[in-house]
Amino acid sequence: MTDDFSSLGLSSKVTDAVSAAGYTRPTEIQAQAIPHLLEKKDLIGIAQTGTGKTASFVLPMLTLLENGRARARMPRTLILEPTRELAAQVSENFEKYGKNHRLTMALIIGGVSFEDQNKKLDRGVDVLIATPGRLLDQIERGKIMLNGVEILVIDEADRMLDMGFIDDIEKIVNRLPPRRQTMLFSATMDAQIEKLTKKFLQNPVHVQVSRAASTADTIDQKLVKVSSKPEDKRAALRDRIRAAEGLTNAIIFCNRKRDVATLARSLERHGFSAGALHGDMDQKSRMETLDAFKGNRLTLLVASDVAARGLDIPAVSHVFNFDVPVHAEDYVHRIGRTGRAGRLGVAYTLVSPADSKHLDAILKLIQKPIEWLDAPAAQSRPEPAAESDGTASEGRKKRPSRRRIKGAAAPEAEIVPQAEIAPQAEVVRAEPPAPSSNSRRRPTKRPEESVSANVSAFGDAGPVPAFLLRPTRITE
Repeated sequence: MTDDFSSLGLSSKVTDAVSAAGYTRPTEIQAQAIPHLLEKKDLIGIAQTGTGKTASFVLPMLTLLENGRARARMPRTLILEPTRELAAQVSENFEKYGKNHRLTMALIIGGVSFEDQNKKLDRGVDVLIATPGRLLDQIERGKIMLNGVEILVIDEADRMLDMGFIDDIEKIVNRLPPRRQTMLFSATMDAQIEKLTKKFLQNPVHVQVSRAASTADTIDQKLVKVSSKPEDKRAALRDRIRAAEGLTNAIIFCNRKRDVATLARSLERHGFSAGALHGDMDQKSRMETLDAFKGNRLTLLVASDVAARGLDIPAVSHVFNFDVPVHAEDYVHRIGRTGRAGRLGVAYTLVSPADSKHLDAILKLIQKPIEWLDAPAAQSRPEPAAESDGTASEGRKKRPSRRRIKGAAAPEAEIVPQAEIAPQAEVVRAEPPAPSSNSRRRPTKRPEESVSANVSAFGDAGPVPAFLLRPTRITE
């Protein structure tokens, strides 16, 4: 592998910026891909997550764009990303490595004002980083013309397909000039990706630095047996977090967005510094949560798979799979959030009895065993009370129900007139005593005067029987 970046053919402006960022040696994917890209060849890059794929296309792109100038609404370079977070991260890479350039850049993603985006587009941008949906919106509004694009990057191609963006990508690519350089990067390679490359790339160079869908050797992987009960599973996670050695921060993955919010609230109630990140959050909240996690103001980030792909947070010490991912490829991406840039990381996966099918698929994909740990005995424990959010609080004990009877007095009252008891209320009726001259309780009115003549419950059978009008004692 090449010893330093200066031997790859990058411009001095780029190598100076890389040195200033603290990097001295390129990763394997960077060392193999950059020379081909500087020769303006199409390229397919397959590498496990966390190996530096982003810099492998950003650095040569900066060098190639040093000559030339962008025109209004006609970007010179287009980078497609599956999520807003990935797009924002690539823009951060351009700012970091392009600080010695005077290149312009625009970020076209949802959750950001069209007006702000349009101002940049009207001035002309060299680099356009976009998610497919928002880009098509801007194209239909007549704000972007793609006939000047010289370089196209399709990043996280497998994720693009998983998220159903294939049709959008085809619409976008059909608007690009046929003579262009195209780069496609992915962590996994399957038949659909191969079909995509044949359609969009011309005589591409294949660069694969590791077996497709492999996991990094820097990640210590563990499996933890847990109960299927949500409260027991949350207790097991808390125990594992407390027992984890060297934990500085961690990402916890859930399969469903609603479980992300529930788990984050549960961890907060137990005294952990936790935040949630999922696709239903608005862009401002998502970026604020990410910034807090990156800035060490949050220790635990509970996330859906929106955070599993490509987020570059180098110092993540641990990953916890609260749920076993349904798709085996997602396991590779999730645990790839730790053990990055040569650092050591730990990944725990909580496995319930119902997860055996998905776990088997993961083991088959990564082709390596994962050590089982004996989970601490985690009994169902009541969780601290929380403010009502319309659902039952987690772990809240159920109080004995006291049915409130319409028209009844306060709960401590024992005698309630029978005529006012709701029909569904269960009461214990004492046998009516035989009439006697010493009876302490006599109706002050005749039965026919106490009940409306319109009572229909007894049909034509006459007035309500007298024994139903007698006061009774309610037993709790």
